[in-house]
Amino acid sequence: MGGGGEDEYESLPTHSVPIQVHLTAGALAGAVEHCVMFPFDSVKTRMQSLCPCPETKCPTPVHSLMSIVKREGWLRPLRGVNAVAAGSMPAHALYFTVYEKMKGYLTGNSAGHSNTLAYGASGVVATLIHDAIMNPAEVVKQRMQMAFSPYGSSLECARCVYNREGVAAFYRSYTTQLAMNVPFQAIHFMSYEFWQHVLNPEHKYDPKSHLIAGGLAGGLAAALTTPMDCVKTVLNTQQAAEADPANRRIFLQARYRYRGISDAVRTIYSQRGLSGFSCGLQARVIFQVPATALSWSVYELFKFMLSFEGGHSS
Repeated sequence: MGGGGEDEYESLPTHSVPIQVHLTAGALAGAVEHCVMFPFDSVKTRMQSLCPCPETKCPTPVHSLMSIVKREGWLRPLRGVNAVAAGSMPAHALYFTVYEKMKGYLTGNSAGHSNTLAYGASGVVATLIHDAIMNPAEVVKQRMQMAFSPYGSSLECARCVYNREGVAAFYRSYTTQLAMNVPFQAIHFMSYEFWQHVLNPEHKYDPKSHLIAGGLAGGLAAALTTPMDCVKTVLNTQQAAEADPANRRIFLQARYRYRGISDAVRTIYSQRGLSGFSCGLQARVIFQVPATALSWSVYELFKFMLSFEGGHSS
């Protein structure tokens, strides 16, 4: 029965898979990718922000995570996860759908190493749509993740950001996000398809190959694009810490406005030097490798199951 399922899945060319299959599988993959490894994303945000916090002095991301839990409780690394879950499901639904349709259009539904540039171009188009939806959720998520974050909930954070800084605040890092994600997704998709050709040349549903190819692709893309991720974090958080000597507490102030990429780059370099652009690299890779592996595994699993059901029922 398993073999028949694979044959039937394989007999479905990309263009014949219903769009709702891509949308559903993509939404589920997005939720898994962003939520399962979310605590390490919180560590990465703190290490990249210009707000001084104890986590920047920890030797590894795992030590940083334990530091947050010890000082602020078990649930602290999960603050902002509801915002990213709400944004990632529609963003990834369109992201995978646009990628699949563009890939089918550019390659004529053929597979092979000769289509590498087509995979990259399809990833770029998918990224433009994904980031337009995801950027506001990223802003709320990263402000919730900050040490000393004053917001009680993601909705409160979104409301406060809107009231104080306007709609523009949710898209201040959009060009940076694109500058980072366009090469990230191009590398990611080209690497994934490359490893699929190597590990799974028949392009059947194969959980192990999807897991390995996804992890390798995500880790490589994450490592190469960390500098722009540092800039994005600074633009999203817009905060620095100030001490109040009267009661010895530290508050986050949003008085420093980093208006664009060049402003953020100058500030990072002046405060941390060149090493400031590699902050959070370990945490980013530790987050991205399993997250991308799980995302592709979930996406391919549900695409296989939903396509098989659709083909079986028809």
